[in-house]
Amino acid sequence: MKTSSVSQPDVLLINRSRDGLLVRSSLLKDLGYRVAVAQTGEEGLKLFEASAFDVVVADYRMPRMNGVELIERIRKVDPQARVILLSGQVEVLALTTENTGADAVLAKSANEATQLARSIKRLLNRPAPRKPPASQTASAAVLARAVGR
Repeated sequence: MKTSSVSQPDVLLINRSRDGLLVRSSLLKDLGYRVAVAQTGEEGLKLFEASAFDVVVADYRMPRMNGVELIERIRKVDPQARVILLSGQVEVLALTTENTGADAVLAKSANEATQLARSIKRLLNRPAPRKPPASQTASAAVLARAVGR
């Protein structure tokens, strides 16, 4: 049993294919991540709303809710969520970070495992957005009201 003072990052993996879930889940666990899995966008969204995940990896093609629709719903819950979109048709569908809302868009290919590992590491190393302390926000609101009068 491995003990560490640093917690393992949590990854939510959403893919309609059981084989895809098994292979990617095994890869991510071997890389030291804790992995939760879901086979539909609805199931993935419920898990996302119920727990904190460091990264979400979602397939594009899923029943009832595709990956882009899932990302839109995830962003409503947490605009700063780190999301990777996977698709076997990235080029055919012209999927990009700009038109999907994902932080990374990866093609399913022979290089997918390497690209996925790099993308997750890059997103985990991305600095968290800075929020001003509540006292600064309150002070700014008071100042704005005073100046506006």
